[in-house]
Amino acid sequence: MIGIVDYGSGNVRAIWNIYHALDVPCAVVRTPAEVRAAERLVLPGVGAFDHAVAELERSGVRAALDERVLGDRVPLLGICVGMQLLGRASEEGVRPGLGWIDAEVRRFRRPEEVARLDLPHMGWNDVAPTREHPLFQDLDLASGYYFLHSYFVACAREEDVLARTTYGVPFACAVHQGNIHGVQFHPEKSHEAGIGLLRNFARL
Repeated sequence: MIGIVDYGSGNVRAIWNIYHALDVPCAVVRTPAEVRAAERLVLPGVGAFDHAVAELERSGVRAALDERVLGDRVPLLGICVGMQLLGRASEEGVRPGLGWIDAEVRRFRRPEEVARLDLPHMGWNDVAPTREHPLFQDLDLASGYYFLHSYFVACAREEDVLARTTYGVPFACAVHQGNIHGVQFHPEKSHEAGIGLLRNFARL
């Protein structure tokens, strides 16, 4: 069973709808007991980094997430701000992240050679995996994925970068370390390519 963590931030219902349509067992989880019962976990997120951290702490499931992800090593997928929470800190705020991946979240800055860089980065963009991985297996990436963000994850270790996208500068749009996965884009808004990615996660 896939547990979609509802801590007050993220497109929980949209992800549930996709898994329901795929006939994949899933549930919206809100308590430590429900988190501990899940075989896989999806951590969505929207909005500001500090607000998401505060909501996660308020929800009471933080310790259970550490237990399942770090201790029991169940597969986890962070989405958008949910991916950013995997890192240590963000330029957007002052609260510490989960620290599960050695990374910092940084704001996009316009390179000198780029005339204009609108923020947020919003709309469809290409995704280029850095290596083969089951998360992107058998997916048609030509149509791209849907993004909506002004900050990106900067990994300290190159091996943690699973895919890249370019918006002014190349950045990690997907990360992977062991059982921990994250995507900056919104698979729940990315049509068939997004549905396929969520299906692949259910098979990990």
